[in-house]
Formats: sequence, structure tokens, C-alpha cells
Amino acid sequence: MMKKLTIKCILPLVAALAFAACDTDVEHDIPQVNAPVFVSSVPADGATDVKHGSTTITVKYDKNVFFATSNLSAITLTGDGGTIVGANVYGSNTDLVIDVRLERGKTYSINIPEGVVLGPNKMPAAAVNLQFATANIVPSLVNASATAVTQKVYNYLVEAYGGKMLSGAMANVNWNTEEADRVHTLTGKYPAINTFDYVHLPFSPANWIDYSDISPVKNWWTAGGLVSIMWHWNVPAEEGSDEYAFYKEETTFDAANATASGTWENEVFTADLAKVATSLKQLQSENIAVIWRPFHEAAGGWFWWGKDADSQKELWVAMFDYFKAEGVNNLIWVWTTETGDADWYPGDSYVDIIGRDLYDKDAATAAGQYQTIDDVYSTKLIGLTECGTVGLISEQWTAGARWSWFMPWYDNANAETPHASDAWWTDAMSQSFVVTRDQLPGF
Repeated sequence: MMKKLTIKCILPLVAALAFAACDTDVEHDIPQVNAPVFVSSVPADGATDVKHGSTTITVKYDKNVFFATSNLSAITLTGDGGTIVGANVYGSNTDLVIDVRLERGKTYSINIPEGVVLGPNKMPAAAVNLQFATANIVPSLVNASATAVTQKVYNYLVEAYGGKMLSGAMANVNWNTEEADRVHTLTGKYPAINTFDYVHLPFSPANWIDYSDISPVKNWWTAGGLVSIMWHWNVPAEEGSDEYAFYKEETTFDAANATASGTWENEVFTADLAKVATSLKQLQSENIAVIWRPFHEAAGGWFWWGKDADSQKELWVAMFDYFKAEGVNNLIWVWTTETGDADWYPGDSYVDIIGRDLYDKDAATAAGQYQTIDDVYSTKLIGLTECGTVGLISEQWTAGARWSWFMPWYDNANAETPHASDAWWTDAMSQSFVVTRDQLPGF
């Protein structure tokens, strides 16, 4: 009896509870969350030094936010040449990351309308509008004491950059204009730049090479051409040797010792710097500016100065400081990247222009290299400082390469595979965007 009575008493209670659980009129106390509030952005609103090319705009809120990629078209970017590539909130995050492509030296505005970004309970974030400008090419040379004519040459390169590409030729071995003369014979035009080389410094002066005779350089400059000089730096194969080499595998010369006082390497290093400084000051006395490219292709590791990143940077800074102390103020400093070697970079305070040497690359690859470098060194001019068997200059230009100048390596007579064929040179020198010597302004 007691058991049956208990069951009968419980059943009404269960039914009452079930009815209460299904009652849709019961109020639930759900806490309200405010809409996300904009906190900051990277770059900051009003920034004037934003990197051009492929970059990101990060918009930060005070709480986690949500963004539907289907709303991408609602975000607008105004300004010349700017495009939005994509946008996303990665995981549980307070940041909306917007991928964009921007042009150099332009002003932009990006607008995120109200409700495009949502909070945790779908509360719409207020509209966000950001203004910023991309950085331009650095207007001044890294040597504040640069001569007026050197700054004038650099100013011209900056002005021409992006709209014009200067032509260049490499001296046949070191101290002449033979290749430039050959190009003139072929096309009727001289390249705008001739590059010389101090490669035979250990043997100068001799009856076949004398760097104190600057007439080849002076004559080129007087004829209206720009001067570039590089240095395949020959050092003794070993201490006291009268045999010389610049390839690392052919010498015991230790780059790390070159800047260490008391070493035989340092004696060679400082003595050679003194010789070259004397030659460069001769050119300076004639009011000749020099596009100066030492320690090229360092990260490639095949030259003695390519031992490692730290020693290469020490070499560069030591040379820069020595020349400056000696009053060599006619140099525009060009550092050559191998791409992906930012740890070898001497720094913005020591480099005016970034160079790249390319061989056996088609036009699309060359243009890709240009874009890669431009994305990293967005405030520097970029030159195709050496090339050989690369895509036509017309094709490179169409593919997007905007080198400050190009310079094929010289070719020996009867070369089976020339660095630049007659057809290559004819194409290059016939382009309206290519600057030849006769088109340069007076410096």
C-alpha cells in the first residue's frame, strides 16, 4: 500500500515539473556584450611611412571579432594603384588583418563600414576609417658629406625610377669602355652607364694597367656618361704570396681577420683601401660621381668576402668609415643582394641602392626577383647590377620589373653563348623607357 501511494504522489509532481520546463514564457537572464570598439591599427592612422607593395593593415578591437569573407567587397581602399587582396580574422582574435597591395609614395584611405565586423554576440562594430601614406625613396645619400654632383646624380636616378630604366655596360675586364663601344657600333647608341673594376689593383701601376691614369673614366664622364665602379678584390693566395685570388676556395685570406688589427689580412685590407681611396679621390677632384658597388654577391659564398654575414657587414662598415674619414665623398653605395639574405644587409645607414645579379633567368623570373626585393627594400632604388642570358628588357618591363638600370656582363669576342646577344641589345636599346647616354642630363 505504501509503495503504491508513493508512486501516485510522485506522478503529479513530475508532470508539473515537465510542464514548467516546456513553458516558453519563462525569462532567461542572458548578459549583454557591448559591440567591439576600435583600439588601434598597424600602421597607425595618419602614418606616412607605410611599406608599399604587398603589405597588411591590422585593425585591432577591444574584444574578439568575427568577419565573413563574403563581406570583403564592403571594405574599400581609395588611392592610386591600391588594391585589397583579402581579409581575415585568424582564430579567436581581436585583429582583423587586411592584405593589400600599395604603390610607392601614395596616399590611401581604407574604410570598414559599420556591421562588417561583429562582436561575440553579433553586435556590429562601428565604422572604421584609416588614412595613411606609403614611404617614398629615401631622398638623401647615406653620406651626408656627399659632393653636390654625387647628390645630383642620385636625384636623377630617383626621379627616373619606375618610369625609366638606364642602360649599362661592363668594361672588358677592368678599366675601359670596349663593351660600350661595341654596343654603340651595333645600335648607334651608347649605354648610359659604364662599369669599371679595380680587379687588377695588386698589379697597378704597370704598363698594362695603371689606376692612377683615370683618363678612361674621365673621358666617359666628359662624354656625358655615368660612372659605376665595382671591385673584384684580389688578395694574396696566402700570407706573403705573390699570387692573388678573389674566390674563397683559392685563398686562405680570412674575411673575419681583415678588420682585426695586427693580422696580415688587416695589413692587406687597409693598404688596398688606401690605394682605392687615392684613385677615387682623383675622380672626385674631377667632379666625377661614382655608383660604387663593393663586396658584391657576398651571400653567395663564392668570394672571400662571403665568409659569413657578420664579417661581411664589418667589412662594409669598415670601408664606409675609412672612405668617409679620408674624404671620399663622391660615392653612391650599392649593396648586392642574393635575395633571402637580409641578415647580410649592412643597414639603411650604409646603403643607398640595392642591386641584384641575375644569370640564366627568363623575364618572368627576373621580374619576380625584382618584386621580391622591392617588397623588402621598399625605400631603396633597385638595380639589375649584373646580368647574362636573361629575358629581353622589353619582356622584363612588361612583366613588371622596374630596375633602376641593367648591366649585362661583358662578352669575349666569339663567345659561344654571349651574356647579351646582338638581338638582346637591339631590343634593349630600342625601348622608349630605356635611357641611353645621349638622353642623360648634364651633371
